[in-house]
Amino acid sequence: MSLQDPHAPRKSIPERSLRASNGWPMLGLWFAVLFMTGVWFAATNYYLKPFGLLGILALFLALPGFFVVQPNQARVLVLFGDYLGSVRQNGFYWANPFAAKKVVSLRAHNHDGGTIKVNDKLGNPIEISAVVVWRVLDTAKATFDVEDYKHYVEVQSEAALRSMATAHPYDDLESEGGEVTLRGSQEEVADELQRQLTARLSAAGIEVLEARLNHLAYAPEIASAMLQRQQAKAIIAARRQIVDGAVGMVELALQRLHEKDTVQLDAEKKAQLVGNLLVVLCGQTAPTPVLSAGQG
Repeated sequence: MSLQDPHAPRKSIPERSLRASNGWPMLGLWFAVLFMTGVWFAATNYYLKPFGLLGILALFLALPGFFVVQPNQARVLVLFGDYLGSVRQNGFYWANPFAAKKVVSLRAHNHDGGTIKVNDKLGNPIEISAVVVWRVLDTAKATFDVEDYKHYVEVQSEAALRSMATAHPYDDLESEGGEVTLRGSQEEVADELQRQLTARLSAAGIEVLEARLNHLAYAPEIASAMLQRQQAKAIIAARRQIVDGAVGMVELALQRLHEKDTVQLDAEKKAQLVGNLLVVLCGQTAPTPVLSAGQG
């Protein structure tokens, strides 16, 4: 006799469909037998009445065999540790009354994870949370391969969110080259989170329909400093754009003056004109012109 290795991985039980008996004919038969048993009990003498009591007991033992499958619901039937199959078609059925009939919902579920604190790729503490839309795809895996598939979804969702958040920076303040960021690449981040969840939850027969971030912010202890940093970066970017535009306008002005031969400028006057134009175009306050009235 060979002994099974206790450390060997346990094989997954695939889902199989079970064709249960229609419950309405069985219910009619149950009432018919109940009526006949009642007649037998009333018509027989005292010594034969115990047989009628046994018939009534057998009828009540058959009652747990009736069950209802609601729309988008399944019943997983297990008889003394043996998986009989799953009934997915909604309706009224009868099966072995001694079989356990566990209800598994096939509807879409929303898992709104709480806000967790984690460090991003650059080590900055951030607060992040996600919403996961999922449903049971394989009732056998969801029932037998994990202890509690709903709790499994909660734990694995948080683990996948932490793994994804630590792999990317919050924004591109220090990252260059079009790197995927949590704040600026929402579609890419959502796709990556869904892929991670699909890989993690497939072991429980769970299908991930959608996964998206619903909260993303710096942790309170650094939020103020990061806000100032973002404002400084925006100011620098705006200044760079203003300077680029001003240089282009100065080049255009010099080119037009040269083409139309409006005025002859030597190097010194050209430098003075360039300086004045840059001051006017790049300055934050309105310029105050100084007019020369000539010598009196």
